[in-house]
Amino acid sequence: MRSLLRSKIHHATVTEANVDYVGSITIDRDLIDAVGLWIGEKVLVVSSTTGARLETYVIEGEGGSGVIGINGPAAHLIHAGERVIIMGFEITEHPVEPRIVLCDPENRIAAYLDERAGMVVE
Repeated sequence: MRSLLRSKIHHATVTEANVDYVGSITIDRDLIDAVGLWIGEKVLVVSSTTGARLETYVIEGEGGSGVIGINGPAAHLIHAGERVIIMGFEITEHPVEPRIVLCDPENRIAAYLDERAGMVVE
């Protein structure tokens, strides 16, 4: 069994960070659907700004809102305005074709990407 990348939201901008929230990452429902994440799914979040890495779970944000919210203690590591990569993985015995989106500065889908080729997919 191997853990393989299944979902990736690349270069999203954190819109809010709330230390007092109970925990998790809030993600715009449109982005959740585009990459096939599940509510409550564990994700790895990496700050492209500072290199901070953390694991948390997904909660749904309003579709079309562009929200990427870092909640709870994680907000000490990743702050509003930082660029992040959000990744979901699958444990499997078979290759997985990851679903990857590149975000624009408002966290809208700018492009669908092919990780193997590093190219935009139509």
